[in-house]
Amino acid sequence: MPGEKSLIKNKQIVAELSGKLNKALAGVIVDYRGINVETDTKLRRELRENTVDYFVVKNTLLKLAAKENGLSGLDSVLEGTTAVALSNEDAVAPAKFLGKFAESQANYFNIKGGFVEGRVISAEEVMSLSKLPSKEILVAMALAGLNAPISGFVNVLNANIRGLAVALKAIAEQKGETPAGA
Repeated sequence: MPGEKSLIKNKQIVAELSGKLNKALAGVIVDYRGINVETDTKLRRELRENTVDYFVVKNTLLKLAAKENGLSGLDSVLEGTTAVALSNEDAVAPAKFLGKFAESQANYFNIKGGFVEGRVISAEEVMSLSKLPSKEILVAMALAGLNAPISGFVNVLNANIRGLAVALKAIAEQKGETPAGA
């Protein structure tokens, strides 16, 4: 049976972890078994540079913190070695970086699952998120989609004005008049 100091420490860890989960827009749970120190250090640096908090955690403590945040659906993936990546700013960043990394390190690093804005998602859904274009590209695609109908409308208006000008010129020529500005 754990000692009183250990219980107090674990309660503090769960409270801190629960706070992090509560603030996070998204998180990804991974199995990092077999990854070497050099590769892990590079991954951690890249995640830190992109405002993603990454840390190793005990499954039992993560289960308790997840339960406090309504993320009990993660229980089934909390086995073996577990690390968590959380982002408070970008809901896709943890999936994007860890999905790409998992593909390059398939023998050592596997996505277990995750969550986005309080909804638990599967490993497959995390991988789907990882393949989304960046936010900037998505915005550009949306703007291009909005711009296309407007451009088409302007072309139709211009064509009608050109047609009207041609028709007026033809009528003026028939009457033997020279149109203004011709």
